[in-house]
Amino acid sequence: MDDGSIDVKRAARDAAYAMPLADINPADPEIFRTDTWAPYFERLRAEDPVHWAESGDEEIGGYWSVTKFNDIMAVDTNHEVFSSEPTIVLPDPAEDFTLPMFIAMDPPKHDVQRKTVSPIVAGPNLAKMEAIIRERAGTILDDCPIGEEFDWVDKVSIELTTMTLATLFDFPWEDRRKLTLWSDAATAMEDSPIFEGGGEDRRRAMLFECVDYFMRLWNERVNAPPAPDLISMLCHGEATRDMDRMEYLGNLILLIVGGNDTTRNTISGSVLALHQNPDQDRLLRNNPDLIPAMVSETIRWQTPLAYMRRRATRDFELGGKTIREGDKIAMWYVSGNRDEEVIERPNDYWIERPRVRQHLSFGFGIHRCVGNRLAELQLKIIWEEILKRFPKIEVVGPPRRVNSSFVKGYETLPVVIPSRA
Repeated sequence: MDDGSIDVKRAARDAAYAMPLADINPADPEIFRTDTWAPYFERLRAEDPVHWAESGDEEIGGYWSVTKFNDIMAVDTNHEVFSSEPTIVLPDPAEDFTLPMFIAMDPPKHDVQRKTVSPIVAGPNLAKMEAIIRERAGTILDDCPIGEEFDWVDKVSIELTTMTLATLFDFPWEDRRKLTLWSDAATAMEDSPIFEGGGEDRRRAMLFECVDYFMRLWNERVNAPPAPDLISMLCHGEATRDMDRMEYLGNLILLIVGGNDTTRNTISGSVLALHQNPDQDRLLRNNPDLIPAMVSETIRWQTPLAYMRRRATRDFELGGKTIREGDKIAMWYVSGNRDEEVIERPNDYWIERPRVRQHLSFGFGIHRCVGNRLAELQLKIIWEEILKRFPKIEVVGPPRRVNSSFVKGYETLPVVIPSRA
């Protein structure tokens, strides 16, 4: 089963090249929901790599799309010219609902807040977590039905990453799926079913429920000795202990989405990629030592966050275009990871790829993903445990993709496991 027919992909390419260049709006979530995004970025890389787009959305307005690997690197590593404030997504925050978070801050505040939480994903703590993640991965996989269709996203990807996130927060175990709900609420479109018709008002209500819940945990832990969990780190950290409610919520959303959404979508993407590339699946099963390389290739191939936004602090020339002070810039990681001038065979899923760790999915510079090693560890472990158990995972229907130009992921992925090893 291939979730995108040749005819659909050909039609998408025809549409992308027939459209006037000035009309291309890469932030249209429909091209991601339908998995037809690739030809639009292919054309922009070739014809207009630093591209001004009018979104037609009053919350976004006009913005620059940077689509080539080296141009993205130039923006991502120059935080003095390209600020991450006030947000990392294209829509401007509402004046009455701004969520400060350290990924959307510039130095020095960014640096000290990031430093507060970074020990939890440093080497010594990851070594402690490895056995826990492996035990949970085994339990999850052993509970998967054999010979029956089920949703891999819900049964495996969400469950493993939510368990890990609950451990990082020392979050009440029985309520851990609230973390998944709040992650989805933070990133979903206003018309998502998750909001039950309530749109932006319902989103805000759900996020206020999130911060109210976490405030109770904060109040418990601020009066207890410091402990090695994220809430304790925040409430005892010199740079974070005086955060107001909205900044606390902003950093919670950053940690929840960063620790949950991205890894779960890459786990699901790995199953889909190997199903669509049976030669690579056979290669992996014949040589499990390739798992770390497969993990890196999947992170590139999936690119779970399609872009990050920046704001120009002064006029700057990039790719022959003058970006004006105050302009928005979208660094399209999903496009840079397909740049033919930098990455060999960029559209192939190739687990023996030379320089397989050369990708943009974690970002670069001061905002490089703080949890990248934990993400890689979870993917490595789940595939080590899969290969012990399942000779094959069959994708039996098209995935339902997230309706978003920011989160590039899956709502469902129907699979059948025919037998155990």
